[in-house]
Amino acid sequence: MKKGMLLFLVLTIAASMAFSRGQDDSDMDDWAYIQDKGEMIVGITIFPPMNYYDDSGNLIGFETEFTKAVCGILGVKANFVEINWDTKEIELAAKNIDAIWNGMTVTPERQEKVLFSTPYIRNMQVTVVRKANADQFSTKDDLSSLTIAAEVGSAGEDAARDQVSGATVISVSKQTDALLEVKAGTADAAILDYTLAAAMTGAGADYSDLVIADEELYFAIEEYAVAFRLGSSVVPLVNDAIAQLAADGTLNRIAEKYDLEDQLLFNQ
Repeated sequence: MKKGMLLFLVLTIAASMAFSRGQDDSDMDDWAYIQDKGEMIVGITIFPPMNYYDDSGNLIGFETEFTKAVCGILGVKANFVEINWDTKEIELAAKNIDAIWNGMTVTPERQEKVLFSTPYIRNMQVTVVRKANADQFSTKDDLSSLTIAAEVGSAGEDAARDQVSGATVISVSKQTDALLEVKAGTADAAILDYTLAAAMTGAGADYSDLVIADEELYFAIEEYAVAFRLGSSVVPLVNDAIAQLAADGTLNRIAEKYDLEDQLLFNQ
């Protein structure tokens, strides 16, 4: 056989095998796909108290421990990967990650793109301002025409754009960056998740010069859930694991560790 023909056959077989593997991955049942890898790749951002690093550089947080507990029941490893929040659904659909487990708010728009687990945390969007001028903010009208920082693609950004008249919105890559904008004076306020704001602002916190504004400046009540690919067979298994962790008290113990027990839906 001529060398040219042999090379052509080798390349054809290799391409066919690669195509077959691609087809197998795309057609494979989602749970079988994760089991085959032996790990669930979980997309996160750094979002205290959900997922963040301690002083020793270890990833900790409510979501971190919660994810590991669920994956322990399922018999797979939890592999955490930091993602761009603005492209989270694209990362999920492309199978760069298998789940978004990072304070993901359930919305009708997102339900068209992902399949959610049982909700487990109650949340809301709140307004954070500098402590020194907090008395200037008592209603949402007080935010009109101001500069507001919010994470790109977040419920906070939606609230700033849709519910605050005339605001200039600074879109940042992380919710903690929104706090930095307020601290630096480049934004008048930030709209972000209560869970993060409560952990990061006020006396003794990293942003002790910032505070959560009056309840009149709270936005919609929300629920967090884990996001999976549409039609994923993993969701019923994860829901069963969540129910088990709620029933045996594990979920409550993790929530208490991160001061989230009052927001845990299983306690409502």
